[in-house]
Amino acid sequence: MKQPAQVLVEVAVDGVAGAVAAARAGAHRLELCAALGEGGLTPSLGMLAAVLAAVPGVPVLAMLRPRGGDFLYDPDELDVVRRDAGHLLAAGAAGVVFGALRADGSIDTASVAGVVAAAAGRPVTFHRAFDLCRDARSALVELHRLGVARVLSSGQAAQAPTGSAVLAELVALAPPGLTVIAGAGVRAHHLRAQVGRARVREGPQSATTWRASAMQFRRAGVPMGAQLPADEYQRRGTDPAEVAAVVAAVQATGG
Repeated sequence: MKQPAQVLVEVAVDGVAGAVAAARAGAHRLELCAALGEGGLTPSLGMLAAVLAAVPGVPVLAMLRPRGGDFLYDPDELDVVRRDAGHLLAAGAAGVVFGALRADGSIDTASVAGVVAAAAGRPVTFHRAFDLCRDARSALVELHRLGVARVLSSGQAAQAPTGSAVLAELVALAPPGLTVIAGAGVRAHHLRAQVGRARVREGPQSATTWRASAMQFRRAGVPMGAQLPADEYQRRGTDPAEVAAVVAAVQATGG
């Protein structure tokens, strides 16, 4: 009997500690970002170099997102994206993660084509900007035509478990060579249904946990971001137990 293809577990991380925790817990691939609390932004070259040194042998994809907010970029922002792509790939990134839309909700084909060209054969993942596009089915065909290797999607829902029916349709529609990855809200207890119902073969997650800051002196009511957090003395991290649980769930599915 033919064995099912391995389900890959990809973990989004924003630091060396998270990368090491994810790798030790069995992650197959990492997506390196800055500011995961904002959905992920382009990491620094220094951060990429440190992560690559800390987890040799684990492929590390680099996020290309010059700012938070929508995915309608102006020419200057796209120039930054292309420059960052060149630098990050030259520094050892195994691929890049990018997404851009036009104002009408269609795929910004010119900017995606530019990133694919800059990647020079290394895989490009179109991230969850896909879930904000107007027509997911036609966008899937367009991204394949442009040479995108992977599409990250929650099935155009807030979280992938909710969008599993659409995800299943997208997986079935994806042309050969284009992988649909289930993302957003993927936890160990969701994975069996995700793999079984939607037939996804890759499951990314951030495995977010929060730990208290080691700061002893604390000044309340002075947040460092535009969006007020519960308090300034919580730090996002990667939960190795959750990564390990997802890897175990993958193995239990036959992946």
